[in-house]
Amino acid sequence: MDNSSIELAGSEIESVSVDGDSVRVIFSCAIIIKTMTGSVEKTKWWQKGALVFDGASLEGELPPLPGVCAGGDLGENIFTYRDMIPVPLESRGQAHCDLRIEGAGDHIRVQASAVRLEMKDVPKYIEHILPE
Repeated sequence: MDNSSIELAGSEIESVSVDGDSVRVIFSCAIIIKTMTGSVEKTKWWQKGALVFDGASLEGELPPLPGVCAGGDLGENIFTYRDMIPVPLESRGQAHCDLRIEGAGDHIRVQASAVRLEMKDVPKYIEHILPE
């Protein structure tokens, strides 16, 4: 089975937009790590996209954006993903995020009742990652 995930550290967050009770964390360059079944090698890609929270509210002040993500947590129901986001992602129920931006004291913090990942265009290849 093939597996893909966004690596938060190093991904570029362009902005955060709020429309009613919907919050969008917009990635200008999400770093995607792909693993293929039967292969020890991984590949690195980049793609634009957005992490969309519905029934959502922002907590605290936003850091200055655009910026480079330094990592963080994404929670959906009983799962907490540290420093990564599974691709694809769509979940209803309790959802939250706490994302750090390099060089900023404030975090992007959202509480919500649903979360989904919307990727745009096609992923673009960066490099192979050889096993250590």
